[in-house]
Amino acid sequence: MPRGNPRQSLLIRLRSRGVAWIPSWTRKGAVFGSVSLVWILFLLVSGLPVRADDPVGLVFDTDMCGDVDDVLALGMIHAMQSRGDARLLAVTVSVDDARAAPFVDLVNTFYGRGSIPVGTVGAGGPRENCKYLPMVDIRDQDRLRYPHDQAGFPLATRLLRQVLAAQPDQSVVIVQVGFSTNLARLLDTPGDDISPLTGTELVKAKVRFLSLMAGAFAPVEGNARYLEYNVVKDIPSCAGLVARWPTGMVFSGFEIGMAARYPGTSIERDYKYVAHHPLAEAYYLYLPPPHNRPTWDLTSVLYAVHPERGYFDLSPPGDVAVASDGFTEFTPNPQGRDHYLILPDEARKARVLEALVQLASQPPDRRNASP
Repeated sequence: MPRGNPRQSLLIRLRSRGVAWIPSWTRKGAVFGSVSLVWILFLLVSGLPVRADDPVGLVFDTDMCGDVDDVLALGMIHAMQSRGDARLLAVTVSVDDARAAPFVDLVNTFYGRGSIPVGTVGAGGPRENCKYLPMVDIRDQDRLRYPHDQAGFPLATRLLRQVLAAQPDQSVVIVQVGFSTNLARLLDTPGDDISPLTGTELVKAKVRFLSLMAGAFAPVEGNARYLEYNVVKDIPSCAGLVARWPTGMVFSGFEIGMAARYPGTSIERDYKYVAHHPLAEAYYLYLPPPHNRPTWDLTSVLYAVHPERGYFDLSPPGDVAVASDGFTEFTPNPQGRDHYLILPDEARKARVLEALVQLASQPPDRRNASP
């Protein structure tokens, strides 16, 4: 199999489009002649006018309150958009904190894209303590250090329905790096003035796959039953999401972010092209260098936009289930919907870290910024 597993990426996309039968030569690991052949097969099956070089339409669902990896991941997405690889359609916040959505807006504004819509979880969402959200109110003399001007943020479920309904079929990748509250609620929505489709039907029609930072699929510090934070913070939502999500799911487990830690030296050196940088300042407020922060959320973004580039291996297909205590259990199944990421060796880890650092620290290209 070619490095980067284009065959596995193809299988995920085929299954996400409802293709039940896949020829045995693809299931048994036959080697493709080139990655371009994967895309040819993908387009033939999809029947959609999607080019391999089209930017990926992304929805970023984040708790944006606890750890600082959410902030770095959002910066990565903006770099990918500046490179023409992605297009950020919306950001939805899964934590109940009135400062979280304005914080997302200030980061988007810093990158020249302050009109990107932001939605909030609303009443009953999980709560967290956060060290960097006070940045929304920091002033230098009489001006906000980080301008932001959106207000009256819509509910995440309504924004998600609006964004999905407006996109071509099978064109959106959702990245969930916080709690499952928003997406579980989306599945429960009925048809409305936005679309006659239910939330589940909208997802099935519009979403290629879901890339999510959730769970653990290898022992963590010797604990073979590690209970990962994003799951245990809202177990019913995560369990319901995993049981009902109608397209492919690719999990970046806790062990992946732990294995690839963002170098604190980058925070100290690579963000000084401006006097105040929201990513670097959030990192310092969360926990100042010297320390290397795990890249949990960043890995989910990297795979979502570049599944074909071989940054990670994929597990065989299978089924993930969420136990009552929040443990995520993976059962291999040749016809399964789910996969999880694998970092197989030090060489691959170094390549992933290089990509994460280059993307997160890339300066805004405001000349080409767009909503």
